[in-house]
Amino acid sequence: MANKDVTDPARMEKIVSLCKRRGFIFQAGEIYGGLNGCWDYGPLGAELKRNLKDYWWRKTVQERDDVLGMDGAILTMEQVLVSSGHVGGFSDPMCDCLLSKARLRADQIPAQDGTAVYFSGAKHPATGWSIERNFAVLVAPGKDPIESHKTARKFYGELMPDKKISPKELELTEDRREEVTGTTGFNPENGSLLTEPRQFNLMLQTNFGATGDQIAYLRPETAQSIFCQYKNVLDSNRVKLPFGIAQCGKSFRNEINPRNFTFRSREFEQMEIEYFCHPDDGLRLTDEWLEERLKFYGEIGIPREKLHILDIPDGERAFYSKKTYDIEYEFPFGIQELEGVAYRTDYDLGVHEKGSGKSQLYFDEETKEKFLPHVVEPSAGCDRTVLALICEAFDEETLTDDKGKEDIRTVLRFVPRMAPVKVGIFPLLKKNEEQVRICKEIQKTLQPWMNVFYDDGGALGRRYRRQDEVGTPFCVTVDFETLGEQGDELKGTVTVRHRDSMEQERIPISGLLAWLLERVR
Repeated sequence: MANKDVTDPARMEKIVSLCKRRGFIFQAGEIYGGLNGCWDYGPLGAELKRNLKDYWWRKTVQERDDVLGMDGAILTMEQVLVSSGHVGGFSDPMCDCLLSKARLRADQIPAQDGTAVYFSGAKHPATGWSIERNFAVLVAPGKDPIESHKTARKFYGELMPDKKISPKELELTEDRREEVTGTTGFNPENGSLLTEPRQFNLMLQTNFGATGDQIAYLRPETAQSIFCQYKNVLDSNRVKLPFGIAQCGKSFRNEINPRNFTFRSREFEQMEIEYFCHPDDGLRLTDEWLEERLKFYGEIGIPREKLHILDIPDGERAFYSKKTYDIEYEFPFGIQELEGVAYRTDYDLGVHEKGSGKSQLYFDEETKEKFLPHVVEPSAGCDRTVLALICEAFDEETLTDDKGKEDIRTVLRFVPRMAPVKVGIFPLLKKNEEQVRICKEIQKTLQPWMNVFYDDGGALGRRYRRQDEVGTPFCVTVDFETLGEQGDELKGTVTVRHRDSMEQERIPISGLLAWLLERVR
């Protein structure tokens, strides 16, 4: 299942376009060219993200007796991250493409076979320009090695002082050709030679204080503040093991290669739980938390059949982990991780006990046992989950009218509890003062309970379509029946139109709030 091909680039392009067009997600600093790996959430995106975080908090903290919440500082003192192993160990091997300057993770470059063509330099006889610099190009099996010359000319052409001269005029110095197998020294995109791998620090450092000599980091994860405050939470809230601490907040990583829209970013939001337990219960609780998290995804509209559970084998897990599951989703760009559920043993409290010199032991009053609690960590990516919600909801439906004319309806099929706008409110005629008045009253009644949108612009059908495109599950229309102009039987009722089926029903205005709350919570 993990190798299933679900990629659909065309679908992803439509989703990215919709996100900008309708105000879900924008590139940060777009008017200045954009800040790579950083994103701003527009009005609808902010609502969607808030709905996700609020529901996660409700299910994780509010409706559980054994989980408490906290909100830790983003600035993290250096010693915390030294003890956790991030300082000095939180880095990835990085290579640069000599031709495109693209930055690649050395441990993610696929092994390739082919003919490696090596060059030592180039010259331009007409101007007398020349350069001695080593370069190489990998040519795929079955292709003529002479094709490497085109790539090599591009490389040396960038080194020429006169950029008006065509690289085609360069004479290359080819040294040798070698058949290679399983090499990871070349860029799979263009065949260009890569630099040797070097370590790349993933943390963002900052200096502060009156003289700027104090070092801190923008936190690379929300977990460390939870571990540092575990004892304070334990002592101040009179809780007993097992119990958890949940946190939702921003984290920062200097990603080598941000990609796939908001999936891999340099600034992102996490929804993490650290669940502290007795050492004997760790493995059992890991499996229980996995099931809890799968249930959560179903409740927010991500079906179980689109999720894949990857049981990370021995040798591939973090050294301190006894069990790790990755929950993956079928994105249009491939099957990728949404959340990890990891049994971290007593590693975290252990390193902070050692680093701080402060005991993190737990005393069980019933058994009189003292021990260092173990930790199960369900850690979800908020931005990744928002993207999964949009990808899952996006649909294009072909409709045929009475005359046989086809039309494509773009619709986001969010489950109501996640939808950014819960209800669209329309007067049938915007010039009808009584219809507008009733619409405004309905709007005022609903607004304290949910996000609504009033729209009186254009034909009713077009207003429906606009709400379909942003995922609004219900649209309420005040019409002449509402006013009693067609008889008293329907007076005081409104038309409620359902997004997915496009079917309509009449609901009394007096019961509208209760009817909606039952469906959008």
